[in-house]
Amino acid sequence: MSNPLPIRFLQSASRHDQLPNSILELAIVGRSNVGKSSLINALAHRKKLAKTSKTPGATQLINVYEFDPEGSGSWLVDLPGYGFAKAPKSEMDRWKQMIEEYLMQSDTLGAVILLIDSAVGPTSLDLQTIEWLDHIDLPYRFVATKEDKVRPSKRGARKNDLVKKLGTKKEDVLWVSANTGTGISELRSEIIEFFST
Repeated sequence: MSNPLPIRFLQSASRHDQLPNSILELAIVGRSNVGKSSLINALAHRKKLAKTSKTPGATQLINVYEFDPEGSGSWLVDLPGYGFAKAPKSEMDRWKQMIEEYLMQSDTLGAVILLIDSAVGPTSLDLQTIEWLDHIDLPYRFVATKEDKVRPSKRGARKNDLVKKLGTKKEDVLWVSANTGTGISELRSEIIEFFST
């Protein structure tokens, strides 16, 4: 197992312009209940760094984690999940606007980690997000979460189906599990490499 990702919580904001200046940002994007907070905790090897909840929609703000602290200006940014949250439509519309404004307005955003729930597969909202990221020319990395929720006997077929629906190649999807640790070391290495270049 690799060393924990050296990140610390910096601050939350409801708008991109409330954040201080940064040097480089990597955003984590995915639908509500895809396991973003659990993944951040697994990467940092800390149980309560990011707030987790069994109820979709626990993340309601832009949450910033500074990489390799000491004011490095390199950020891992956790955005609210899209879809499924049990919240008034006005609130969900506000989250959507918050996500879109951040992704379009951040000058130092270098790429996105796009989470797909491997137990569910790509939803129409996931596919819309991919289309939109392509449209704004923002690079992204597919990470399939909750690998442990797919029965071993069905994993091969599920992986093939997920890759086909995403329209990509097998090697372009990293399969992870916050519970078992599958893929966590690889994702840590990729994040460290991203911030080191």
